[in-house]
Amino acid sequence: MKEPLFSIRMRAARGDRHISGAERLAGADCLDGLAAGMVKRALGHPKGLPDSISLTIEEIDLSRLMRIGLPDIRTVGVDSVAQGRNAALAGLLRAGISEQAARSAMQALAGGAAPNGESMRGAMLVDALDGRRLEFDAARGVRVSRMDLEERAAAVLARELQAIGLNNTHVQEALVLAAKVLHAPGVLAELCWSDDPDYTAGYVAAPCLGYVRFPLLKPRGEDRGGRAFFLAPGTDVTGLYRFLEKQAVLVDRVGRMLPDERWRACP
Repeated sequence: MKEPLFSIRMRAARGDRHISGAERLAGADCLDGLAAGMVKRALGHPKGLPDSISLTIEEIDLSRLMRIGLPDIRTVGVDSVAQGRNAALAGLLRAGISEQAARSAMQALAGGAAPNGESMRGAMLVDALDGRRLEFDAARGVRVSRMDLEERAAAVLARELQAIGLNNTHVQEALVLAAKVLHAPGVLAELCWSDDPDYTAGYVAAPCLGYVRFPLLKPRGEDRGGRAFFLAPGTDVTGLYRFLEKQAVLVDRVGRMLPDERWRACP
């Protein structure tokens, strides 16, 4: 990417309801095309037409840019939502999350984690031991921002995902976000499934697991979902917000594509 480098971010909403978002880091010569593409994406989202679309463009301080790699990726095959959530629970337990914390986060995502029973605009922060919610605003949560794939890494990732039939925007963007989250201070694991009604897959990510994708974590047509970040007890939540929302991260290395598995039960 050419200097200077900018963060371009899109948020689309209808009233208080989040519709869609997008994040990129790019040179100045790419901003007009990216902006047009983000607006088109917002207007064509399956959750409906937004009544507001916000674009924010800010220059990145290159001296503070952080470079990281993607986690390894594998798919765990499941035949139902119940199987998928059981397998995701197994992954969280393997990552050191208590069963109480894992189950409470799953229940919150399934029922709508915001106070009004809808999906949050950002991610939940969950104490990995006792399951307490730690975000400052239960409707907004924490937004992971200022991240992207370096151009060469993006080409490698697209080629490798294409080989396993997963080269789509959902997977690409989720991998980049998970990579940043796993480098955040105090984060032990992440659980995510989309609130897009047409997308049923989700994942668990953790340093010991990599990025583990489950094709079924919610029923098709369901518009509730989101993310939960599980924190080590005593984590500096203010510092974590600062890292996730403000630290610019560029992914320049791609992880391994690991063989698919099936997880039958929690260990």
